[in-house]
Amino acid sequence: MNDEINIKELPTEELLELMQEDLYDGLGDEIVAETEELLARGLQPYEILTRGLIAGMGVVGDDFRDGVLFVPEVLMAAKAMKAGMEVLRPLLTETGVEKTGTVVLGTVKGDIHDIGKNLVGMMLEGAGFEVVDLGTNTSAEDFLAAIQEHDADILGMSALLTTTMTYMRVVIEALKEANLRDKVVVLVGGAPLNEAFAEDIEADAYCRDAAIAVETAKKFMAIKRQGSGIGN
Repeated sequence: MNDEINIKELPTEELLELMQEDLYDGLGDEIVAETEELLARGLQPYEILTRGLIAGMGVVGDDFRDGVLFVPEVLMAAKAMKAGMEVLRPLLTETGVEKTGTVVLGTVKGDIHDIGKNLVGMMLEGAGFEVVDLGTNTSAEDFLAAIQEHDADILGMSALLTTTMTYMRVVIEALKEANLRDKVVVLVGGAPLNEAFAEDIEADAYCRDAAIAVETAKKFMAIKRQGSGIGN
């Protein structure tokens, strides 16, 4: 449909609105073209990121949470977001734009399921977080090393098997032993988990889906910025 629209003729506000709509529809090529057009008009990379891409992913997240969109549509939107970020990322690095926070993400040791984790990672990137994705089958040692290397604010752990979810406790105990527990927020998620389990292993929060994971991560970063402290 957008081949009928000449983006060069659109006022900037309308172009930003179109970008949000195209992101919602998962149109990666259009997102790249719109990003490049907005840059050519002199908009700052951070402005395009926040008013175009992040604003659009915010609507996607809301509709996913409310059951309007489902995983395939969200993955398409996240992929389109990624296409725009490929253009903006080097420019954002040059300008030293402050990110929302840094998240280390991984599926725990013994578990190779990653669709939910990948969705969380893409939506966190869409909310302005730097995401260090360690993939699947991640050991406590790998989690700790990444947290230290990237000075992470948040650790996100995923598990889809009842046999592997208990490994989350091992990671949290390792954080305590390394004196890192008070420095990082621990968010956990996955099909067999619930709030009671998260509380039992002393995680900071259980996130039942990607939209809630993003909301929760943003909430904890706001608390951190206010100097209220995090962790247990």
